[in-house]
Amino acid sequence: MIREIRAEKISQAVRDLCIEANTDLGEDLLKAYEVGMRSEESPIGREIFQRILENARIAREKGLAVCQDTGLVVVFVDMGQDVHVTGGDLCAAIHEGVRRGYLEGYFRSSVVEPLTREISGDNSPAIIHVSIVPGSGLVLNLIPKGFGGENFSKVVLFPPSVGISGVRDFILETIKKAGSSPCPPIIVGVGIGGTMEKAAILAKRSLLRPLGSSHPDPMVAAMERELLDEINKLGIGPQGLGGTVTALDVHIETFPTHIASIPVAVNIQCHCHRHKDVIL
Repeated sequence: MIREIRAEKISQAVRDLCIEANTDLGEDLLKAYEVGMRSEESPIGREIFQRILENARIAREKGLAVCQDTGLVVVFVDMGQDVHVTGGDLCAAIHEGVRRGYLEGYFRSSVVEPLTREISGDNSPAIIHVSIVPGSGLVLNLIPKGFGGENFSKVVLFPPSVGISGVRDFILETIKKAGSSPCPPIIVGVGIGGTMEKAAILAKRSLLRPLGSSHPDPMVAAMERELLDEINKLGIGPQGLGGTVTALDVHIETFPTHIASIPVAVNIQCHCHRHKDVIL
C-alpha cells in the first residue's frame, strides 16, 4: 500500500532539523567530550574541553548556533519504496526546509556559486543523497557540515598492492597534514571500497553513527580502534595546542570494489559534530 507524505511536511521537518542540529549537540558527543576531558593529559587540553562543554551548554540554553560556521547542509534520505511525495518535489522540499531553517534560525549563509562566489543568502541548496529502501517510512539524517574539516578530507584510489597497511598510512598522514585546521578533537569518517564517489559517501555517512559505537565486523572494528590510538599519538591535541586527544572516534564503512583498486576516502568532522535525524 502506497503511503503519501506531503512535501510541506518534509520542508517543515528539515527546517526543524537545521535549527536543532546547529543549537543542540547530541548526547553521544557531549559524553565523548567528558570522556576526552578525563583522558586528556595536557592541562591546556583539559581547559579547552571545559570551554567546548560550556559553549555547547550556552548554545542549547539560548538557542544559539554552537559555531559560527553553520556549514553546508548534507541530507541523507532513506526513502521507503512505498512512499509517494505529494504536493511538490522531494529535493525542492528539502531545499525549502534549509532556506527556512537558516533564515529563521539566524544562521550564517555560507553557500556560494563555485565560480562567481555569489552567495545564496539562505544557505540553500542542500547536498542530498537518496537511498530507496523497503517499506513506507521516510528517514532524514541531516548534517550541517563545516568546511574546516571538509577542506582537509581526501579521496584516493590505490592499487591493491598497498594493502591494509598502506590504507592505514594514508589515513594517518591525512590527519597529520590537517593538523589543527579542522578544530580538533575531530571525528574521522572513513569509506573503503566501491568507486571514487561511493567511498566518499561511505566516509560521510559513517559520521552518522553514534560516537563510541563499533563496526559490526570484528576486523573493521579492530582497525577503528587501532587508528584512533595512532591518531591520538600524533600529539596534535585539542585545538592543535598539543595533547593526547586529537580524535574522539574513528568510524569506518566498507563496500565491495573492483579487483584493480582500493578506493579510500577520509572525511574529517570538527569537534562541533552536528547532526539530527527524524522519521516521518
